[in-house]
Amino acid sequence: MSTYKIIRFFRDDDRREVIAEGLSREEAYDHCNDPETSSSTCTSSEGLDRTERFGPWFDGWTED
Repeated sequence: MSTYKIIRFFRDDDRREVIAEGLSREEAYDHCNDPETSSSTCTSSEGLDRTERFGPWFDGWTED
């Protein structure tokens, strides 16, 4: 059975952050469909602060 990981991508640099590993495909999909996992749709203070500090970002998923 395949597992997946969540990676946070930042538009303004090549930095990548692994957010979670060992997830099922459904878990990875559900995470990335949450509005709080993209600078363009987040409303939380944490997400807005991240956008202010680092510019646009989003969470994506890929196979481990």
